[in-house]
Amino acid sequence: MPAKSEVIRNRKQRERQQMLRDADRKARRPGRDDVARTALFMSISSMVPKGNHEALAAFRSVVILMLVRQGFDEQASRTVFDELVEKYGDGDWPFRRKPHLLYPDGADESG
Repeated sequence: MPAKSEVIRNRKQRERQQMLRDADRKARRPGRDDVARTALFMSISSMVPKGNHEALAAFRSVVILMLVRQGFDEQASRTVFDELVEKYGDGDWPFRRKPHLLYPDGADESG
């Protein structure tokens, strides 16, 4: 059983993290994953339609190598990367709208 001071410290940390998430949401500040997902989409969707297969293959190799160095399975990493190329390759925006960011007061102006 954790010491009481550890329980208190963990509770305060959760509260601080929640306050930071709330402030980020209010400021409409994108998170690390939002930026990374958008950057990956832009990278892949700019290479595929132009037929830049060599650059895409080199990019794929580096990404997979970095994932393997982190401890991920190489074949699983290839599979996931290839699925993302399939999904992002046509250049169509695959992400959902975030109405809570567009309309922070809750009113979705789409209709």
